[in-house]
Amino acid sequence: MTQTTEHPYIVTEDQILGGEPIVKDTRTPVRAIVEIWRLGTHPEDIPNHLPHLSLGQVFDALSYYSDHQEEIQKYIEENRVPHRLIDPLMQSTQ
Repeated sequence: MTQTTEHPYIVTEDQILGGEPIVKDTRTPVRAIVEIWRLGTHPEDIPNHLPHLSLGQVFDALSYYSDHQEEIQKYIEENRVPHRLIDPLMQSTQ
């Protein structure tokens, strides 16, 4: 069942990512947008990385994150790849 939020582009659906906040009509979680932004990508450039999203959807996702930082941080931590599973060649670049 789709549940709306106070943000027009952000919804939760029990059947998609276990109810994690996503961009409406996509399977893109808010956390994915936040993580791209945290890497230093300007919000205006995020649709270049996720071309199925509009700039309005990106800004709404970041606004949702601003209002729900603890919740989104929890999803980021839950989905982090454990350090022991990262290829040693990749670890040297982090």
